[in-house]
Amino acid sequence: MTGADEPTLDLWKQRLGHVPEEVWRRTELRVLILADNDLTELSPAVAALRRLRTLDLGHNRLAEVPPELGELTDLSDFLYLHDNHLTALPDALGRLAALRYLNIGENRLSHLPDALAGLTSLRELRAEHNRLTALPAALGRLRALRELHLRGNAITELPSSTAALADLRHLDLRDNRLTAVPEPLAALPRLRHLDLRSNQLVTLPDWVAELPALEKLDLRWNAARPSPAALAELTRRGCAVLY
Repeated sequence: MTGADEPTLDLWKQRLGHVPEEVWRRTELRVLILADNDLTELSPAVAALRRLRTLDLGHNRLAEVPPELGELTDLSDFLYLHDNHLTALPDALGRLAALRYLNIGENRLSHLPDALAGLTSLRELRAEHNRLTALPAALGRLRALRELHLRGNAITELPSSTAALADLRHLDLRDNRLTAVPEPLAALPRLRHLDLRSNQLVTLPDWVAELPALEKLDLRWNAARPSPAALAELTRRGCAVLY
């Protein structure tokens, strides 16, 4: 995690409009915060900051980010790209194999590149409030993933490789277009929280009651209801079921 004594440059909410060139000469930086500055572009010169562990570009007006971001291979703690105008992500982001947290929420993304499967250390992925209808087939390669936040998209199904996310504990699928609970979820041994609110579910498969670690199942604002047997089993195990 980011240490308080690490070289840090915090330019949060400074009304910059653009990043001063001298920032790219601060090659000792481990933490760079450029959030909420009305930025519309990011210079490829960001590649010079090879020692960065955290980069915050959230709450700007970026329509794209340069592929040079993929050269920041020490980036291991946090990458914030949320609340911008992004319509696509560069494949080069898949080179950030040490990254543990990625926030790409509140953009205009209609798809995610297959190359994101290269983020093999990722523990938390936030992609809420985009325009996603599907996820990459290679999603299951994110074996370290513990939290996946997908609220407010247009997702109709999950790829079969989701079944390989054996360490996944929290899955938020609220406000999507699911008509059935995705079958790959049946293989997730550590899934604790499953949020399916506001989809188009009409039935709930009984295998949901067999998820061994499930602690909370939220079905509100769907037509689906657990069967009496499934509800009894989930209740017996202490799982909170909301519907």
